Amino acid sequence: MSGRGTGHSPHLVALVLAVGVMLAATGCSFGSPDGPSMTTPTFGPPLPGGAQVLEPVSGEPSSAPAPTSCDATASLRPGPPTTPGAMPPGGPLARIVERGRLIVAVDQSTNLFSFRDPDSGQIAGFDVDVAREIARDIFGDPSKVEFQIRDTVDREPALQDGSVDLIVNAMTITCDRAERIAFSTVYLNAAQRILVTEGSGIGGVADLAGKRVCTVPNTTSLANLRRIQPAATVLATETWADCLVALQQRQVDAATADDTQLAGLAAQDPYLEIVGGSLEPEPYGVGINIADEELVRFVNGTLERMRSDGTWTKLYDQWLSVLGPAPAPPEPHYRD
Repeated sequence: MSGRGTGHSPHLVALVLAVGVMLAATGCSFGSPDGPSMTTPTFGPPLPGGAQVLEPVSGEPSSAPAPTSCDATASLRPGPPTTPGAMPPGGPLARIVERGRLIVAVDQSTNLFSFRDPDSGQIAGFDVDVAREIARDIFGDPSKVEFQIRDTVDREPALQDGSVDLIVNAMTITCDRAERIAFSTVYLNAAQRILVTEGSGIGGVADLAGKRVCTVPNTTSLANLRRIQPAATVLATETWADCLVALQQRQVDAATADDTQLAGLAAQDPYLEIVGGSLEPEPYGVGINIADEELVRFVNGTLERMRSDGTWTKLYDQWLSVLGPAPAPPEPHYRD
């Protein structure tokens, strides 16, 4: 995938080819989507490093309360206008300006959102550019950002202990998370769906019963899958890129994540497709320390500017056009 969010980079093509060579060496081949299905052991060694197999759980499928049930998507209204570089003393914004950079938690394996651009070697994507817009409004300079690579396990602790100022990482606003951290208004509406190989016969969540499904720990995707389809066997991998490889090696029958994340995986393999309707809505928000009310209001001011001046639509067209034409930006929802 190129730095512009379209096409295939040489590195990603090489990954797909390398997987094919490895499988050929073990007597397996991909075949065409219309060809015979590949047979493997239950998962087939070797599993990705750090992967866990979660057996089916007992119980009937159920749904979860939406984030609106506790008003988790309601945030604080933007604060008064500020001059870049000159922030009110004594608060988180003054601390960030004194430090000289905004520190933001992202990852490097969510294609289209925050990934390592193989051409430049830099972190790039929709979320990365949202973070740069916040830095632009703080400093007048979008480059004054330090991106820290954090996985889903330690991103909240890093926010809570002050190691990072923000999480901008395709993070879904949930009632549970809103008890621990603060969120901006919704900056992107996603929906959890299913990714499969073309011709798989899987068309929706009901078809995942008895199937092997890949997702990532400590995500709403895993929690939703276990609740909505408890009869699935789960391969929980450390990254979404590991799920891509597991699908390509036929170690799993499907992967599930937000449609925005699945689009980034599908863009790397022409034999993959997103199927079925929405399992759950996934409203994305910027994560902020719950004590930093001033910073919450400031971030919401940046998001308001991005909606009104066309920046949001520009970034959507740049990175997420694979999902179709840009929709209207999410309307803000405030509780004060």
